[in-house]
Amino acid sequence: MRRSRHLIPLALLLAIATSGCWPHRAGPNQVGVKTVKLGIFKKKGVEDRMYAPGSTYFFLPIINDWHTFDTKLQTVEMTFDPKRGDLRARDDLLFKTIDGNDISLDVIIQYRIDPARAPYILQYVAEDDSLLRQKVVRALARSVPRDIFGELKTEGFYIAGERQEKAEKDREKLNEFLGPYGIIVERVSTKDYRFNPAYQKAIEDRKVAEQMAEKNKSQAKAVEEEYRRKVAEAQGQVNQVIAEADGEFQKSKLEADAYFEQQKRIAEAIEAEGRAEAEAIRAMNRALTGAGGEALVKLRIAEALQGKKIYLLPVSEGGINLKTTDINDLLRIYGLRAVTGQTAAPPKPDVPGK
Repeated sequence: MRRSRHLIPLALLLAIATSGCWPHRAGPNQVGVKTVKLGIFKKKGVEDRMYAPGSTYFFLPIINDWHTFDTKLQTVEMTFDPKRGDLRARDDLLFKTIDGNDISLDVIIQYRIDPARAPYILQYVAEDDSLLRQKVVRALARSVPRDIFGELKTEGFYIAGERQEKAEKDREKLNEFLGPYGIIVERVSTKDYRFNPAYQKAIEDRKVAEQMAEKNKSQAKAVEEEYRRKVAEAQGQVNQVIAEADGEFQKSKLEADAYFEQQKRIAEAIEAEGRAEAEAIRAMNRALTGAGGEALVKLRIAEALQGKKIYLLPVSEGGINLKTTDINDLLRIYGLRAVTGQTAAPPKPDVPGK
Protein backbone atom coordinates (compact mmCIF):
# COMPACT_ATOMS: atom_id res chain seq x y z
CA MET A 1 0.00 0.00 0.00
CA ARG A 2 2.82 2.42 0.81
CA ARG A 3 4.46 1.67 -2.54
CA SER A 4 1.24 2.43 -4.34
CA ARG A 5 0.96 5.81 -2.59
CA HIS A 6 4.40 6.83 -3.87
CA LEU A 7 3.74 5.48 -7.34
CA ILE A 8 0.55 7.50 -7.86
CA PRO A 9 2.20 11.04 -7.85
CA LEU A 10 5.01 9.73 -10.02
CA ALA A 11 2.52 8.33 -12.47
CA LEU A 12 0.63 11.59 -12.59
CA LEU A 13 3.87 13.49 -13.21
CA LEU A 14 4.78 11.17 -16.07
CA ALA A 15 1.32 11.44 -17.51
CA ILE A 16 1.43 15.21 -17.52
CA ALA A 17 4.97 15.30 -18.93
CA THR A 18 4.10 12.96 -21.74
CA SER A 19 0.76 14.59 -22.51
CA GLY A 20 2.33 17.76 -24.01
CA CYS A 21 3.44 21.35 -23.24
CA TRP A 22 1.34 23.96 -21.49
CA PRO A 23 1.10 27.58 -22.72
CA HIS A 24 2.79 30.37 -20.75
CA ARG A 25 2.02 33.94 -21.74
CA ALA A 26 3.80 37.30 -21.31
CA GLY A 27 1.43 40.27 -21.53
CA PRO A 28 1.93 43.39 -23.73
CA ASN A 29 3.84 45.14 -20.92
CA GLN A 30 5.49 42.10 -19.42
CA VAL A 31 8.63 40.07 -19.89
CA GLY A 32 8.77 36.41 -18.89
CA VAL A 33 11.46 34.43 -17.12
CA LYS A 34 11.60 30.64 -17.12
CA THR A 35 12.97 28.55 -14.25
CA VAL A 36 13.98 24.92 -14.70
CA LYS A 37 12.94 23.09 -11.53
CA LEU A 38 14.04 19.60 -12.51
CA GLY A 39 17.21 19.32 -14.53
CA ILE A 40 16.03 16.52 -16.81
CA PHE A 41 16.54 18.18 -20.19
CA LYS A 42 18.32 21.42 -19.14
CA LYS A 43 20.47 22.73 -16.33
CA LYS A 44 18.46 23.42 -13.21
CA GLY A 45 17.85 27.05 -12.23
CA VAL A 46 16.76 30.39 -13.74
CA GLU A 47 17.35 30.60 -17.49
CA ASP A 48 19.52 33.51 -18.52
CA ARG A 49 16.96 34.53 -21.14
CA MET A 50 14.26 37.17 -21.32
CA TYR A 51 10.99 36.15 -23.00
CA ALA A 52 9.62 39.07 -25.04
CA PRO A 53 6.30 40.81 -24.25
CA GLY A 54 3.01 39.96 -25.95
CA SER A 55 3.90 36.35 -26.76
CA THR A 56 2.89 32.85 -25.70
CA TYR A 57 5.46 30.14 -25.03
CA PHE A 58 4.95 26.39 -24.65
CA PHE A 59 6.99 24.14 -22.39
CA LEU A 60 6.46 21.33 -19.95
CA PRO A 61 4.71 22.19 -16.70
CA ILE A 62 5.69 21.08 -13.19
CA ILE A 63 9.34 20.62 -14.09
CA ASN A 64 9.45 24.31 -15.22
CA ASP A 65 8.30 27.47 -13.53
CA TRP A 66 7.18 30.79 -15.09
CA HIS A 67 7.44 34.37 -13.77
CA THR A 68 6.56 37.70 -15.35
CA PHE A 69 7.68 41.26 -14.58
CA ASP A 70 5.91 44.47 -15.57
CA THR A 71 7.99 46.69 -17.90
CA LYS A 72 5.84 49.83 -17.90
CA LEU A 73 6.63 52.88 -15.81
CA GLN A 74 5.84 52.34 -12.12
CA THR A 75 5.05 55.08 -9.58
CA VAL A 76 5.76 55.07 -5.87
CA GLU A 77 3.86 57.97 -4.28
CA MET A 78 4.64 58.74 -0.64
CA THR A 79 2.27 61.44 0.58
CA PHE A 80 0.75 62.96 3.68
CA ASP A 81 -2.79 62.36 2.37
CA PRO A 82 -3.96 58.86 3.42
CA LYS A 83 -6.39 58.76 0.48
CA ARG A 84 -3.57 58.89 -2.03
CA GLY A 85 -0.30 57.13 -2.66
CA ASP A 86 0.85 53.56 -2.20
CA LEU A 87 -0.46 53.12 1.31
CA ARG A 88 -3.87 54.13 2.61
CA ALA A 89 -2.17 55.91 5.48
CA ARG A 90 0.17 58.81 6.05
CA ASP A 91 3.29 57.95 4.09
CA ASP A 92 5.24 61.21 3.67
CA LEU A 93 8.93 61.47 4.55
CA LEU A 94 9.80 62.97 7.95
CA PHE A 95 13.29 64.40 8.50
CA LYS A 96 15.17 67.52 9.61
CA THR A 97 16.59 70.29 7.46
CA ILE A 98 20.29 71.05 7.71
CA ASP A 99 19.50 73.96 10.05
CA GLY A 100 17.56 71.66 12.41
CA ASN A 101 13.87 72.19 11.60
CA ASP A 102 11.39 69.30 11.30
CA ILE A 103 9.79 68.90 7.90
CA SER A 104 7.52 66.40 6.18
CA LEU A 105 7.80 66.07 2.40
CA ASP A 106 5.68 64.35 -0.27
CA VAL A 107 7.91 62.48 -2.75
CA ILE A 108 7.03 60.67 -5.99
CA ILE A 109 9.42 58.10 -7.51
CA GLN A 110 8.92 56.82 -11.05
CA TYR A 111 10.89 53.76 -12.11
CA ARG A 112 10.92 50.79 -14.49
CA ILE A 113 12.88 47.58 -14.79
CA ASP A 114 15.51 46.86 -17.41
CA PRO A 115 13.88 44.01 -19.43
CA ALA A 116 17.24 42.41 -20.19
CA ARG A 117 17.93 42.15 -16.43
CA ALA A 118 14.68 40.30 -15.63
CA PRO A 119 16.43 36.91 -15.11
CA TYR A 120 18.88 38.53 -12.69
CA ILE A 121 16.01 40.21 -10.80
CA LEU A 122 14.21 36.88 -10.41
CA GLN A 123 17.31 35.03 -9.26
CA TYR A 124 18.86 37.60 -6.90
CA VAL A 125 16.39 40.43 -6.12
CA ALA A 126 12.65 39.58 -6.05
CA GLU A 127 10.23 36.99 -7.39
CA ASP A 128 7.55 39.42 -8.55
CA ASP A 129 6.71 43.10 -9.01
CA SER A 130 5.13 43.49 -5.58
CA LEU A 131 8.17 42.25 -3.69
CA LEU A 132 10.45 44.30 -5.93
CA ARG A 133 8.42 47.41 -5.19
CA GLN A 134 8.04 46.91 -1.45
CA LYS A 135 11.33 45.33 -0.43
CA VAL A 136 13.73 47.16 -2.72
CA VAL A 137 12.38 50.33 -4.37
CA ARG A 138 10.37 51.68 -1.42
CA ALA A 139 13.12 50.86 1.07
CA LEU A 140 15.67 52.99 -0.78
CA ALA A 141 13.07 55.57 -1.87
CA ARG A 142 12.35 56.37 1.79
CA SER A 143 15.96 56.56 2.96
CA VAL A 144 17.98 58.21 0.19
CA PRO A 145 15.67 61.27 -0.28
CA ARG A 146 15.89 62.02 3.44
CA ASP A 147 19.65 62.39 3.14
CA ILE A 148 19.53 64.41 -0.08
CA PHE A 149 16.69 66.81 0.79
CA GLY A 150 18.05 67.11 4.35
CA GLU A 151 20.93 69.08 2.85
CA LEU A 152 18.59 72.02 2.21
CA LYS A 153 18.04 74.83 4.66
CA THR A 154 14.48 75.53 5.76
CA GLU A 155 14.00 78.46 3.41
CA GLY A 156 15.46 76.43 0.54
CA PHE A 157 12.21 74.45 0.33
CA TYR A 158 10.42 77.64 -0.71
CA ILE A 159 12.62 77.88 -3.80
CA ALA A 160 11.45 75.56 -6.57
CA GLY A 161 14.84 75.59 -8.29
CA GLU A 162 16.62 74.29 -5.20
CA ARG A 163 14.03 71.56 -4.66
CA GLN A 164 14.35 70.50 -8.30
CA GLU A 165 18.14 70.43 -8.01
CA LYS A 166 17.95 68.08 -5.01
CA ALA A 167 15.33 65.92 -6.76
CA GLU A 168 17.70 65.40 -9.68
CA LYS A 169 20.54 64.56 -7.30
CA ASP A 170 18.21 62.09 -5.55
CA ARG A 171 17.40 60.42 -8.89
CA GLU A 172 21.10 60.02 -9.69
CA LYS A 173 21.81 58.58 -6.24
CA LEU A 174 18.93 56.10 -6.44
CA ASN A 175 20.18 54.92 -9.81
CA GLU A 176 23.59 54.29 -8.28
CA PHE A 177 21.96 51.90 -5.76
CA LEU A 178 19.18 50.39 -7.87
CA GLY A 179 20.90 50.23 -11.25
CA PRO A 180 22.87 47.07 -10.43
CA TYR A 181 19.56 45.37 -9.56
CA GLY A 182 18.09 46.08 -12.99
CA ILE A 183 15.94 49.01 -11.80
CA ILE A 184 16.04 52.37 -13.61
CA VAL A 185 14.70 55.47 -11.82
CA GLU A 186 13.31 57.86 -14.43
CA ARG A 187 12.17 60.73 -12.25
CA VAL A 188 12.01 62.03 -8.69
CA SER A 189 9.62 64.88 -7.93
CA THR A 190 8.24 66.59 -4.84
CA LYS A 191 4.78 67.85 -3.99
CA ASP A 192 3.77 69.52 -0.73
CA TYR A 193 5.99 70.08 2.30
CA ARG A 194 5.07 71.00 5.86
CA PHE A 195 6.90 72.58 8.81
CA ASN A 196 5.87 73.17 12.40
CA PRO A 197 2.76 75.40 12.05
CA ALA A 198 4.15 78.23 14.22
CA TYR A 199 7.50 78.17 12.48
CA GLN A 200 5.88 77.91 9.07
CA LYS A 201 3.73 80.97 9.82
CA ALA A 202 6.85 82.90 10.86
CA ILE A 203 8.51 81.91 7.59
CA GLU A 204 5.43 82.88 5.58
CA ASP A 205 5.24 86.24 7.36
CA ARG A 206 8.87 86.80 6.59
CA LYS A 207 8.28 85.89 2.97
CA VAL A 208 5.40 88.38 2.82
CA ALA A 209 7.65 91.06 4.29
CA GLU A 210 10.36 90.19 1.78
CA GLN A 211 7.81 90.39 -1.03
CA MET A 212 6.72 93.83 0.18
CA ALA A 213 10.36 94.89 0.38
CA GLU A 214 10.92 93.61 -3.14
CA LYS A 215 7.79 95.44 -4.28
CA ASN A 216 9.07 98.67 -2.73
CA LYS A 217 12.43 98.08 -4.34
CA SER A 218 10.70 97.56 -7.66
CA GLN A 219 8.73 100.78 -7.24
CA ALA A 220 11.89 102.67 -6.26
CA LYS A 221 13.65 101.17 -9.25
CA ALA A 222 10.73 102.20 -11.48
CA VAL A 223 10.97 105.79 -10.17
CA GLU A 224 14.70 105.72 -10.72
CA GLU A 225 14.21 104.41 -14.23
CA GLU A 226 11.66 107.17 -14.90
CA TYR A 227 14.16 109.74 -13.62
CA ARG A 228 16.85 108.23 -15.82
CA ARG A 229 14.46 108.37 -18.77
CA LYS A 230 13.76 112.06 -18.20
CA VAL A 231 17.46 112.76 -17.78
CA ALA A 232 18.08 110.91 -21.03
CA GLU A 233 15.38 112.96 -22.77
CA ALA A 234 16.88 116.22 -21.42
CA GLN A 235 20.31 115.06 -22.44
CA GLY A 236 18.91 114.28 -25.87
CA GLN A 237 17.56 117.80 -26.18
CA VAL A 238 20.87 119.26 -25.01
CA ASN A 239 22.69 117.08 -27.50
CA GLN A 240 20.33 118.27 -30.21
CA VAL A 241 21.06 121.93 -29.37
CA ILE A 242 24.78 121.19 -29.27
CA ALA A 243 24.52 119.37 -32.58
CA GLU A 244 22.66 122.32 -34.15
CA ALA A 245 25.26 124.76 -32.78
CA ASP A 246 28.04 122.53 -34.02
CA GLY A 247 26.32 122.39 -37.39
CA GLU A 248 26.06 126.17 -37.60
CA PHE A 249 29.68 126.50 -36.51
CA GLN A 250 30.82 124.00 -39.10
CA LYS A 251 28.72 125.74 -41.73
CA SER A 252 30.19 129.15 -40.84
CA LYS A 253 33.65 127.66 -40.71
CA LEU A 254 33.20 126.10 -44.12
CA GLU A 255 31.90 129.40 -45.53
CA ALA A 256 34.81 131.32 -43.94
CA ASP A 257 37.27 128.76 -45.23
CA ALA A 258 35.73 129.00 -48.70
CA TYR A 259 35.89 132.82 -48.61
CA PHE A 260 39.45 132.70 -47.36
CA GLU A 261 40.43 130.33 -50.15
CA GLN A 262 38.66 132.58 -52.68
CA GLN A 263 40.45 135.71 -51.42
CA LYS A 264 43.71 133.81 -51.24
CA ARG A 265 43.36 132.79 -54.85
CA ILE A 266 42.44 136.37 -55.83
CA ALA A 267 45.49 137.67 -53.94
CA GLU A 268 47.65 135.05 -55.59
CA ALA A 269 46.23 136.09 -58.98
CA ILE A 270 46.87 139.81 -58.24
CA GLU A 271 50.35 138.99 -57.05
CA ALA A 272 50.98 136.94 -60.17
CA GLU A 273 49.59 139.77 -62.34
CA GLY A 274 51.79 142.35 -60.51
CA ARG A 275 54.80 140.15 -60.91
CA ALA A 276 54.03 139.82 -64.61
CA GLU A 277 53.61 143.60 -65.00
CA ALA A 278 56.79 144.26 -63.05
CA GLU A 279 58.64 141.78 -65.17
CA ALA A 280 57.19 143.46 -68.29
CA ILE A 281 58.34 146.88 -67.00
CA ARG A 282 61.80 145.49 -66.23
CA ALA A 283 61.90 144.02 -69.72
CA MET A 284 60.78 147.35 -71.20
CA ASN A 285 63.39 149.21 -69.16
CA ARG A 286 66.04 146.84 -70.40
CA ALA A 287 64.78 147.47 -73.93
CA LEU A 288 64.75 151.27 -73.48
CA THR A 289 68.35 151.41 -72.38
CA GLY A 290 69.50 150.79 -75.94
CA ALA A 291 69.11 152.61 -79.27
CA GLY A 292 65.62 151.34 -79.66
CA GLY A 293 64.68 153.07 -76.42
CA GLU A 294 65.85 156.45 -77.63
CA ALA A 295 63.83 156.09 -80.80
CA LEU A 296 60.80 155.05 -78.79
CA VAL A 297 61.18 158.10 -76.54
CA LYS A 298 61.30 160.35 -79.54
CA LEU A 299 58.23 158.65 -80.92
CA ARG A 300 56.36 159.16 -77.67
CA ILE A 301 57.42 162.87 -77.59
CA ALA A 302 56.21 163.32 -81.12
CA GLU A 303 52.91 161.68 -80.25
CA ALA A 304 52.60 163.99 -77.22
CA LEU A 305 53.30 167.15 -79.28
CA GLN A 306 50.94 166.20 -82.05
CA GLY A 307 48.17 168.85 -82.36
CA LYS A 308 49.90 171.24 -80.01
CA LYS A 309 50.77 174.97 -80.89
CA ILE A 310 54.43 175.60 -81.06
CA TYR A 311 55.89 179.08 -80.60
CA LEU A 312 59.32 179.98 -81.89
CA LEU A 313 61.14 182.51 -79.78
CA PRO A 314 64.07 184.48 -81.06
CA VAL A 315 67.13 183.47 -79.25
CA SER A 316 69.73 185.19 -81.41
CA GLU A 317 72.09 187.79 -80.08
CA GLY A 318 70.20 190.87 -79.03
CA GLY A 319 67.04 188.70 -78.67
CA ILE A 320 65.50 186.95 -75.67
CA ASN A 321 67.82 185.55 -73.17
CA LEU A 322 66.24 182.21 -72.22
CA LYS A 323 68.33 181.89 -69.16
CA THR A 324 66.83 185.00 -67.54
CA THR A 325 63.34 185.16 -69.13
CA ASP A 326 60.27 183.90 -67.27
CA ILE A 327 58.81 181.63 -69.93
CA ASN A 328 55.43 181.21 -68.17
CA ASP A 329 54.85 185.01 -68.07
CA LEU A 330 55.90 185.23 -71.67
CA LEU A 331 53.40 182.58 -72.69
CA ARG A 332 50.57 184.32 -70.76
CA ILE A 333 51.32 187.60 -72.52
CA TYR A 334 51.24 185.94 -75.89
CA GLY A 335 48.04 184.25 -74.99
CA LEU A 336 46.28 187.45 -73.94
CA ARG A 337 47.36 189.32 -77.01
CA ALA A 338 46.19 186.52 -79.18
CA VAL A 339 42.77 186.82 -77.62
CA THR A 340 42.65 190.66 -78.02
CA GLY A 341 44.22 190.67 -81.50
CA GLN A 342 47.31 192.66 -80.55
CA THR A 343 50.64 191.90 -81.85
CA ALA A 344 52.90 190.67 -79.21
CA ALA A 345 56.13 192.61 -78.95
CA PRO A 346 59.03 190.62 -77.89
CA PRO A 347 60.01 191.25 -74.35
CA LYS A 348 62.90 193.33 -73.64
CA PRO A 349 65.86 191.41 -72.81
CA ASP A 350 67.31 191.73 -69.40
CA VAL A 351 70.42 193.81 -69.59
CA PRO A 352 72.91 192.79 -67.07
CA GLY A 353 73.86 195.58 -64.75
CA LYS A 354 70.61 197.64 -65.26
